Amino acid sequence: MDKPVVLFDMDGVLVDSEPYWHAFEDEWVFADAIESGDPDHEEITGMNFREIYDYLDAEYGTTVSKPEFIEAYEANAVDLYGEKVVLMDGAESLFSTLRENGKKVAIVSSAPQSWISVVRERFALDPLDLVLSADDIDDPGKPEPHIYEHAASELGYDPEDCVVVEDSVNGIESGVRSGAYTIAYRVGHNAELDLSLADEIVDGPEELRAALTGE
Repeated sequence: MDKPVVLFDMDGVLVDSEPYWHAFEDEWVFADAIESGDPDHEEITGMNFREIYDYLDAEYGTTVSKPEFIEAYEANAVDLYGEKVVLMDGAESLFSTLRENGKKVAIVSSAPQSWISVVRERFALDPLDLVLSADDIDDPGKPEPHIYEHAASELGYDPEDCVVVEDSVNGIESGVRSGAYTIAYRVGHNAELDLSLADEIVDGPEELRAALTGE
């Protein structure tokens, strides 16, 4: 892969957080926090949680206020990122190889910077060339392309110079619409989803490493 920049999504790619978030959605968000309906996880996966509230409120109605909704997400995140999630197999080695090959390495996530910081510190992912949260931009988040356009610009590149690694349908759409070469990272939680919008689909960390490094 001859692109000089690699932009990693965090949830579902670098850490296995999606099954935990899906459980939280089933147990509270879809059970208690909406008025009616049966949302699908992929409707909101990849979105910033503040935008999740707005989406659910518009589509299904909500039974809690936005501050209550945000507080519940924040509380769940503490245990999830601090204790439960594990790092993608081989992530440390992959990051090292990319740096040795002169690539810029970044995390681009819908999660707040505070959540990303827990993951960075817990798994020693630094140094990173950029860490960008959806909270850091004024434009709408995934599936809109803006967050990846911003990431490329902050690193001094065009999106076409970047590789995006994403696992969710919303995230893949965001990467593709930005113009970046978008790799769909397929593992257990998204095995049944249609990821065909991506430029390339890889199964698991070994195939991802091969796609990004040629090894």
